[in-house]
Amino acid sequence: MRGRGVAKGRSVAATVGVWLVLGIMLVYVLGPLVFMVTASLMPASEVTRIPYRWIPNTFYWQNFWQAIRGNDGRFYFVRNMVNSLFVATAITLTTVVLSTVTGYGLAKFTFRGRKAIMLLIVATMMIPFQVIMIPLYIITTNMGMQNSYAGLIVPFLVNAFGVFLMRQHLLTFPDEILDAARIDGASEVQILWRVVFPSSWPAIATLAVLTFRTQWDNLMWPLLIAQSREMQTIPLYITLFAEEKFTDEGAMMATAVLASLPMVVLFLGLSRYFVGGARLFSAQKG
Repeated sequence: MRGRGVAKGRSVAATVGVWLVLGIMLVYVLGPLVFMVTASLMPASEVTRIPYRWIPNTFYWQNFWQAIRGNDGRFYFVRNMVNSLFVATAITLTTVVLSTVTGYGLAKFTFRGRKAIMLLIVATMMIPFQVIMIPLYIITTNMGMQNSYAGLIVPFLVNAFGVFLMRQHLLTFPDEILDAARIDGASEVQILWRVVFPSSWPAIATLAVLTFRTQWDNLMWPLLIAQSREMQTIPLYITLFAEEKFTDEGAMMATAVLASLPMVVLFLGLSRYFVGGARLFSAQKG
């Protein structure tokens, strides 16, 4: 009986310890987000006050109007937000489609050099973007795609991680289902569209969320390509907004809140599939 009591006490202590660690991690992750939201509703004088008040005395909604109109009053925020949505969505769609098609070919077809091709694709994941940034910029400029949507989108139409993720997922896809579809007379395109895509939503959602987030946060490449204010994306807008001489901290936080909304909506819409896809990828990796 004493042994059972000791074991039960250890189990309770372990559970409390786990919850304590999770609580600390939750505060660590959500703390900056809560600060961003509350600071966006304060005037600059309250944001910089020490000690910081987490609940505003009055809700200062004018910060959001200032974020949208900009310090120069030319409303570049709306155009830059549309640019980011268009670029990130276009890259996400092409990445999902091309990665799924490529991953399907590498996972379900046997041909000479298949392993070498996959090894080369994975090897490109080890190359930092800064290494290829200048050559890529020169190629893009020589092709006349500078300061255009094509210049922002074409270099990122597909990525190695997307191919790797979809290939790993499709390796577990039952061959019997594909063979049954072929016996029914379906072509490979029909199999992809009617069988593979509908059955791969967890992996597709994971890839879509990660790709959209990466492109939504992309600052370096638009900084090189988008030279006019009309072609800039939302990370560039935030950077320029923060560099303005008369920008206040409350308006900066309001800009960050507005810029975060599309990612929040996307994650909430795909969270069920994203969590399932993350578990699937972790299981395959293990």
